[in-house]
Amino acid sequence: PHAAHDRPLASGGMAARRLVAAGAGAGALYAAYRFTREGQLYLAAKPLLDLTDAETAHRAGIAVGSRPWLVRALGFADEGEDHPSLRTRVWDLDFRNPVGIAAGYDKHAESIAGLSVMGFGFVEIGSVTPEPQPGNPRPRVFRLKEDGAVINRYGFNSEGLAAAAPRVAAWRALRDAAPAPKPREVACVLGANLGKNKTSVSAEADYAEGVAAFGEDADYLVVNVSSPNTPGLRSLQGRRDLQKLLGAVCRARAALPPRARPPVLVKIAPDLDDAGLKDVAEVALKAGIDGIVVSNTTNARPDTLRSPHALEMGGLSGRPLLEPSTRVLGRVYELTGGKLPLIGVGGVASGEDAYAKIRAGASLVQLYTSFALAGPGVVRRVKCELAACLERDGFATVAEAVGADHREGADKGKGAA
Repeated sequence: PHAAHDRPLASGGMAARRLVAAGAGAGALYAAYRFTREGQLYLAAKPLLDLTDAETAHRAGIAVGSRPWLVRALGFADEGEDHPSLRTRVWDLDFRNPVGIAAGYDKHAESIAGLSVMGFGFVEIGSVTPEPQPGNPRPRVFRLKEDGAVINRYGFNSEGLAAAAPRVAAWRALRDAAPAPKPREVACVLGANLGKNKTSVSAEADYAEGVAAFGEDADYLVVNVSSPNTPGLRSLQGRRDLQKLLGAVCRARAALPPRARPPVLVKIAPDLDDAGLKDVAEVALKAGIDGIVVSNTTNARPDTLRSPHALEMGGLSGRPLLEPSTRVLGRVYELTGGKLPLIGVGGVASGEDAYAKIRAGASLVQLYTSFALAGPGVVRRVKCELAACLERDGFATVAEAVGADHREGADKGKGAA
């Protein structure tokens, strides 16, 4: 008799335990979701990543970015709507936000979709050289953790146009075929950064070949004459050589179908003196190109560097580059009279950093080192902080803030007069 009375109690207890277990499971799933959504998974894994050499970690990032589903599964996606103030239009291209990933990260055009899912408003692939080349021997990338910096001497390692151009074309075909609103995988603007082969006998021919390969599929092209890791490359920033080179590039663009003549930019070094900057500005304006990327990595080694890797050969990027690159950016804006859109690169790790470059004259900004050191969560943070900076200072859009420091400086000068 007692057993008959105990059965309902036993079954009720079982149901309660199942309910508790289900609740605990749901709680664990929600906690895991929050853990990944808030970027904690990357932070938890970072000590392990730091045990690997920087290039291996770089390749791991590319492997994740080449799989948008994995970007989402790991909680690296940022697919919410960006603040309306971040929308901007440059070269008749609509950017959902002005924060891009700089060239040098996705060298072979493998991770365009994944980087777009991470929240970048634009992705610049490359540098891509016409023929494949291995670059410099490893190790060739060094983290300067104490300095928030990286030194690299990759040396234009590239799979070549034959590998990268079809990937860009395939991505562009997906974007063109997708209905509006575009899926996040294809919702960014795409730039292609062009390089020359180390053994090339004609820089003009190499860059013209890049224009022909990417011209119909990339939204804009960048002529990279400022990497410190290819012998003789930076000499192309001189007035005479740059005139010849940009002339050849513009002729190659003119040979494309009328519907496919993308904006052409040139990427310069932060180490140019004022005479060199004047030459670049004058040549760019006369050549009829559409913008300047300021800047590449630097050969300089500030005395403030603390890392044991500080004296490695190669280009220095990250926090030590913020102030000098922003100063050069402002000078280029002055020299061009604000007539050419500028992309500000170098040391951007926060919304305030991005805002400083915009006020100095940048229409768009790019990051790389902070992304490599801090992980995908930096993209969302920079955008949110930038929107807050714009609101704080009364700017409704990014475009309104471009060059604000120069206007305010001129107004102060008039007041003093």
